[in-house]
Amino acid sequence: MSAGITGWGTALPDRVLDNAELAAKLGISEDWILERTGIHSRRIASESDSAASLAVRAGRAALERAGRVPDDLDMVIVATSTPNHQLPATASLVQNELGAGSAGAFDLNAACAGFLVALAQASALVDSGMSESVLVCGADLLSRVLDYTDKGSCILFGDGAGAVLVEKTTGDTRLGPFKIYSDGSKADLLRVPTGEPYMRMKGREVYRHAVAGMTASVRDILSFAGMRVADIDLLVAHQANARIIEAVAARLGLRAEQAMINISRLGNTSAASIPLALAEAFDSGKLKQDDFVVVTAFGAGFVWGAGIVRWGAPTERGRGLVTAGGARV
Repeated sequence: MSAGITGWGTALPDRVLDNAELAAKLGISEDWILERTGIHSRRIASESDSAASLAVRAGRAALERAGRVPDDLDMVIVATSTPNHQLPATASLVQNELGAGSAGAFDLNAACAGFLVALAQASALVDSGMSESVLVCGADLLSRVLDYTDKGSCILFGDGAGAVLVEKTTGDTRLGPFKIYSDGSKADLLRVPTGEPYMRMKGREVYRHAVAGMTASVRDILSFAGMRVADIDLLVAHQANARIIEAVAARLGLRAEQAMINISRLGNTSAASIPLALAEAFDSGKLKQDDFVVVTAFGAGFVWGAGIVRWGAPTERGRGLVTAGGARV
């Protein structure tokens, strides 16, 4: 038996901010945005949305997909850079709203790499026997920290949440190994400074490091696992920018169709992007039973890494669930 993903779910705000509206606000063309990002539209949270409320919706869908109830959980991990409060942890709010008994709960902040790091943590908890059922949520509302006069950053980001349930499994599904890296000397290239309301990003430098970091980490994890690029069925990278994902896939020698890209309708949703992409890949038929998936991410810090997922979650319960409405947290 090994750790595997047994359920997944997503949650998106209702409001769609398309390039036409954003371009008019910024005084630029829609094509200018699309050519640089591959993004057509993104979701924007309402005043009543929060990282916790979106995570609760995604978490409930993941539990339902797995045929579990909140009392089955013994740990809740929320990866977010936009928590509800400085303290307590957003995960504690999610645990309470779900009704997950006395399950442990903690937040993890690794920016856009947060879900990858949280998934590695959940895998380790389950494989070690310390936990049996871990809900991993990635939830971010980066629209709350964007300067909408800065066309270099505000065109990229959207809001959303995704969740997966990690449990011990007896089938072919499994998680890991994972490799996580960091380089704090580059922290000033992407940050929200204390006491300031907005994100500051040096886009060209971030682009260059993201492509190099994710490409190298995929090669490293394949070597560590005794696998080759030819063994990859699907690459699910953090949806930072369509050009970044295409560049990583090309450097690895993957065909275009082997890279999952859904940023065009969602934008960069930070810690939510990988679970959102995994769910859509399965629902669209791009991700199939027994596929080997490499997940990779790169975020502020810098923090980056990669991991391997053998996708064997049961399919007989129907498609992944996307929720509407939800808890107010």
